[in-house]
Amino acid sequence: MRQYGFSILGFPSNNFGKQEPGNNDEILPGLKHVRPGKGFVPNFQLFERGDVNGVNEQPVYTFLKDSCPPVGDSLGEVNGRLFWQPIKLSDIKWNFEKFLVGPDGKPVRRWYPGVDVSVVRRHIILYLQQLHGHAIAH
Repeated sequence: MRQYGFSILGFPSNNFGKQEPGNNDEILPGLKHVRPGKGFVPNFQLFERGDVNGVNEQPVYTFLKDSCPPVGDSLGEVNGRLFWQPIKLSDIKWNFEKFLVGPDGKPVRRWYPGVDVSVVRRHIILYLQQLHGHAIAH
């Protein structure tokens, strides 16, 4: 889908269960050797770690969350799992919440963290077909 201008961007965060500890230079080696391990190297742009919620959230996340309605009406059980303040319904719910942003820079869609990647892929393909006016090869 890269030929259609589609790119994936990853933003590590330590807001959820403190699952991304350490320094930025430890993130890639951690992915490669620990989780998921087995030599994994992301095939997408990975940014430096930062907050996605709370008073120190990255401005891009303020923009995304202001542009798309929240996914779900609850953050679930928060005790000992969420590390930011203040907590808002519009916050990112957990790791791997996803946003689709159009070529004009406007957010198009937001997906719950646990949504199956095949659903996300199908929605992206439909969006690209609508945008380009023809079928997109899967």
